[in-house]
Amino acid sequence: MRILHKGRQSEKSLFFKYYKWVLWFSFTLYFLTSFFITNKPLPLSKTRVSGSKSSLASRVLFESVNKTRHKSKPKNPAAFKDLKIFVYELPSEYNEDWLSNKRCSNHLFASEVAIHRALMNTYDLRTFDPYEADFFFVPVYVSCNFSTVNGFPAIGHARSLISSAIQLISSNYPFWNRTQGSDHIFVASHDYGACFHAMEDRAIDDGIPDFMKNSIILQTFGVNYKHPCQDVEHVVIPPYIPPESVRNTLEKAPLTGKRDIMVFFRGKMEVHPKNVSGKFYGKKVRTEIWRRYNGDRRFYLQRQRFAGYQSEIVRSVFCLCPLGWAPWSPRLVEFVALGCVPVIIADGIQLPFPSAVKWSEISLTVAERDVGKLGRILEHVAKTNLSTIQKNLWDPAVSKALLFNAHMQEGDATWQVLGSLYKKLDRSYKRSRVSSQ
Repeated sequence: MRILHKGRQSEKSLFFKYYKWVLWFSFTLYFLTSFFITNKPLPLSKTRVSGSKSSLASRVLFESVNKTRHKSKPKNPAAFKDLKIFVYELPSEYNEDWLSNKRCSNHLFASEVAIHRALMNTYDLRTFDPYEADFFFVPVYVSCNFSTVNGFPAIGHARSLISSAIQLISSNYPFWNRTQGSDHIFVASHDYGACFHAMEDRAIDDGIPDFMKNSIILQTFGVNYKHPCQDVEHVVIPPYIPPESVRNTLEKAPLTGKRDIMVFFRGKMEVHPKNVSGKFYGKKVRTEIWRRYNGDRRFYLQRQRFAGYQSEIVRSVFCLCPLGWAPWSPRLVEFVALGCVPVIIADGIQLPFPSAVKWSEISLTVAERDVGKLGRILEHVAKTNLSTIQKNLWDPAVSKALLFNAHMQEGDATWQVLGSLYKKLDRSYKRSRVSSQ
């Protein structure tokens, strides 16, 4: 009996040892699996509004992110060599809430939304660990406050909103303070960038806010001469055009289809250039175009708005792109995407992504003072090298480089932004620390 009792004790002891090992292994496997499944961005817990309801706007912004969690993750582009960007999770009043107005994500200034969306969806470039980040993206939408008077974006609140966001991140994270924001990225997709005003004289007087002067600004405004509103580390980006609208137009009229309009322009052309604001709109260039070429059978000039104007662009050979209040225009992206040769009339303009888009090979540049010679200039090009320009322009890679997609594609506008940021890695605190060790 003793022998039997000892055998049972031994079996019982062996059972408990085996049971404890299985239990330990199960818990370890559970916690490891939970960690990888629930790896989420570090929130601004101290600043997040507690008890806030999940809004439709929030779902619109992050719906595409959630859908891709079940798909294969895009590979980190080898060209960027493990570039890592941390996207701050700010309270919804800084971004998500604005999306309740559908115009917020579709108008000409909407690159601030598009870039945020693309970064949220780019898993291998986006990091959830801020300590391994090269750059920090601050997603603040300031172009979605539309005026009830004229419907235009009212950006008078931009400075205070961005200042408030910086105060939040600098008080909850150490990363802003250690570099004074030099590795932080903002989007300023407005007439005069981070000067936050549509009128150039007012924009210059206001200048770039001191709290943004050390950071990197992604901006549509760019000129090739010294200007107070680009006196900051910046990347010139294209204005936003919904890629869906381009695709829909090209489905109805192919890029290489019949083009029966020689010269096209639809937009504001004042008969009397000094408008109610007391300013000369577009330095009177558009007024001069109207005066000289209205009635010229080669020119299709329209002053009224037309929702289907892209159908006119795809029928046109040359499309005029004169300056407005600022030198840049969303028309430029539409003209390129729809295969109409852009005729740029904006002295000193700096165009986006010159390494990807060979502007001199796909467009024409006419000096503002030479508007009176437009007819002769375009006739000459039509008779000489138009086919070469069109061949270059119709290369799909050209239009792709100027369009933002919710999911970044190789060669698209977000890809070009990241390529430009990669050239600024000397501003990365993490990289500078590694190189000094």
